[in-house]
Amino acid sequence: MKRPTGFTWMMTVATLAASLAGCALPTLEGRSVSTSLEPEQARATSLGQAISPVVNAHPGQTGTRLLYQPLDAFATWARLAREAECTLDMQYYIWSADVSGIWLFGELLDAAERDVRVRLLLDDMGVTGLDPELAALDAHPNIEVRLFNPFVLRNQYKWLGFLTDLPRVNRRMHEKVFIADNQVVIIGGRNINDKYFGAEQKAMFFDLDVLTLGPLVDEVSRRFDRFWASPSSYPVDRLLPAAEPGVAERLAESTDPSAPGPAAAEYRSVLERTDLDTALFGEAGDLVWTPAILVADEPSKGLGAPEDRDELLTYQLREILKTPTTSIDVISSFFVPTPTVTETLTTLAGRGVRVRVLTNSLEATDMPPVHAGYSRYRKALVKGGVELYEMYPLPGTDPESIRLSPFGHSGTTLHAKAIIVDGRQVFLGSYNVDPRSVNLNTELGLVIDSPEIATQIDRVFNQSVPATAYEVRIEGDDLYWLERTGNGETIRHDEEPGAGFIKRGAVLLFSLMPIEWLL
Repeated sequence: MKRPTGFTWMMTVATLAASLAGCALPTLEGRSVSTSLEPEQARATSLGQAISPVVNAHPGQTGTRLLYQPLDAFATWARLAREAECTLDMQYYIWSADVSGIWLFGELLDAAERDVRVRLLLDDMGVTGLDPELAALDAHPNIEVRLFNPFVLRNQYKWLGFLTDLPRVNRRMHEKVFIADNQVVIIGGRNINDKYFGAEQKAMFFDLDVLTLGPLVDEVSRRFDRFWASPSSYPVDRLLPAAEPGVAERLAESTDPSAPGPAAAEYRSVLERTDLDTALFGEAGDLVWTPAILVADEPSKGLGAPEDRDELLTYQLREILKTPTTSIDVISSFFVPTPTVTETLTTLAGRGVRVRVLTNSLEATDMPPVHAGYSRYRKALVKGGVELYEMYPLPGTDPESIRLSPFGHSGTTLHAKAIIVDGRQVFLGSYNVDPRSVNLNTELGLVIDSPEIATQIDRVFNQSVPATAYEVRIEGDDLYWLERTGNGETIRHDEEPGAGFIKRGAVLLFSLMPIEWLL
């Protein structure tokens, strides 16, 4: 292979310089206009007819079901995609080119072949390397793909966008939303990636989503319409080259029963035992009917802070969640409480409210800079009476055991986001307790008024946490970590456990940088 000549390097640099100088996004003039399926049409679909009896039996309430078992969650996504007759609307932060991501792309193509209209809105940060697949999907007459706050330079050159357009590209769409025929919604923390669906053998994210039925679905759909039509959402045919030959055919073959590999085998197995009733109501028919409220940032946050604070999830959440009187539990994969949240939690603890927080340990986290932002508040939290737990990776087990315990997998990392107040009010969604979620990302979630749902999540603390997380305590001015083993033994760690010198050094370095606003 010939080495590049000096002229070649000069041309490459010149091309990049020209691209950076003209880093202009395409015009949105003439962009297609579309809206969600009208409620009357939605109720006439097979999904609508399947759920109408139970919806009508619970007027004004929302049917909810937690999706914490990852393989079952994948089956629910795929089954609903297969059952849709008119529309599929999806909004995701990350969509990966692994088995689950390509498989679900195949499901979307299958749906489009049945004349289902598919709208796919993806954050451009989380789809690096997928340009050929996105172009192939968008080329289908029944599929349209848009990218939120896209980068002009693609793939390995995306990072240059942070140098030229930081105020815009630093704002990301962090939601995870799946809507089938405007009758069923899934929202929560899962991205589309094998690690979220339990088929990745080396690592897994423990996450929570909620399947939702009832009148709230149409509200979620109308919000999707606002994001779809927002100035931050760009059709991919104005950003990407034309579809390459053969890519669509490869995607269509991804759901073939003969697809190779252990992950594909896991997905096939769980799909074979999941019918429509199971996808909607669970194996035990465990749908909970309850009051629920949508809390969400508006798409204008993608271009800057909205003028109206009512358009911010954090303001809505403060208005809806009552001041805790007995307890508040916080589950947050990334937890950077800032002085304000730290003072709020310690003040509550001082009043006798039980405050528990579960986040990732340094050993488990995949984001050391975030851990650096979190660690500076640990002493204040523990001194103030907050019960602080840090989840650690677990020994390996059979992925099928995830059906019995959401923590039963090797390399498990916490990715769920939930807040439970007084054992009754439950927030579930994409929002982490950190400055990025507050100020930069667009987020979405539900506030559910249900002791039953709260009890289901509370099991994480009462059953799983003692065996899967370090408890952080303080003695004098020094933190220590308690690890409870399966045989009843308690091990004390006087240094941050499970992380070597290099990782601890990286956290120390990041802690010296003024980057908390980015975390």
